[in-house]
Amino acid sequence: MAAAAAAAALAAADPPPAMPQAAGAGGPTTRRDFYWLRSFLAGGIAGCCAKTTVAPLDRVKVLLQAHNHHYKHLGDSLQALPPGKDSLDCIKGNGAMMIRIFPYGAIQFMAFEHYKTLITTKLGISGHVHRLMAGSMAGMTAVICTYPLDMVRVRLAFQVKGEHTYTGIIHAFKTIYAKEGGFFGFYRGLMPTILGMAPYAGMFQICQNPNLCSVGLSHAPTLLGRPSSDNPNVLVLKTHVNLLCGGVAGAIAQTISYPFDVTRRRMQLGTVLPEFEKCLTMRDTMKYVYGHHGIRKGLYRGLSLNYIRCIPSQAVAFTTYELMKQFFHLN
Repeated sequence: MAAAAAAAALAAADPPPAMPQAAGAGGPTTRRDFYWLRSFLAGGIAGCCAKTTVAPLDRVKVLLQAHNHHYKHLGDSLQALPPGKDSLDCIKGNGAMMIRIFPYGAIQFMAFEHYKTLITTKLGISGHVHRLMAGSMAGMTAVICTYPLDMVRVRLAFQVKGEHTYTGIIHAFKTIYAKEGGFFGFYRGLMPTILGMAPYAGMFQICQNPNLCSVGLSHAPTLLGRPSSDNPNVLVLKTHVNLLCGGVAGAIAQTISYPFDVTRRRMQLGTVLPEFEKCLTMRDTMKYVYGHHGIRKGLYRGLSLNYIRCIPSQAVAFTTYELMKQFFHLN
């Protein structure tokens, strides 16, 4: 969900006011030129960097959540990160994630602007509430549009050496389509995904609200802020503050939505799991996981690892996005 965090962060920032170009520059160009494209690139690059950084831990988390019979404990699961010539095995599924990040970010950014305008004009709601609502709705829209790539990513990540069902992204798409109900086969687990995405996207809209950042910078500019490299008149949060804010926000959001994440992963794996027929719906899946494994070893299995991967993931996402904002002159 680092891509969601990065895209939500870029969507929360309104374009800067138009500024005329210097005389003789050749036309009424403004700072709004290609703002959406620059924001999209900044969020996409941040998401790619964040997901690649924690790709090995993401794979271990999937193995733990679905109780892969080869990896019953965290220590066993770390064996899924082989050294040397097999090192690429530890980032299985990351290719599908990289393909997913940019359309995910684009859809979320554009949907956020649309929902924000719609909520303001039709419902008359503004301020933090309309950002929270628009952020959650935009996150859900982006999830729905890119969900098949997420399913393929999980299927590839769950594979272990010697038990490969899929040879790659295209083969996974063809196999799922042919054997699991066609187009609808790619949307197993969508409901828990949406239910978990709402608080997640909303949390990041709150944590990354520019008004909250402004309050912090106005009260402690020396402690929290530094001049932006592309605009010395603008204060931005220091790198270590971004790291802390991103890590804390990610940990809180993941804790709230984690049972839905476990449910989603099991449903996405579908026929790969032996208990497939007992986990056809969200309710059945949660009931099965709770009944067989309980809360700590079931619905919250892998949460400690999730904290470990969550902090660097969100830290890299927010820090990279801040650097990209300056590189693309978004401040």
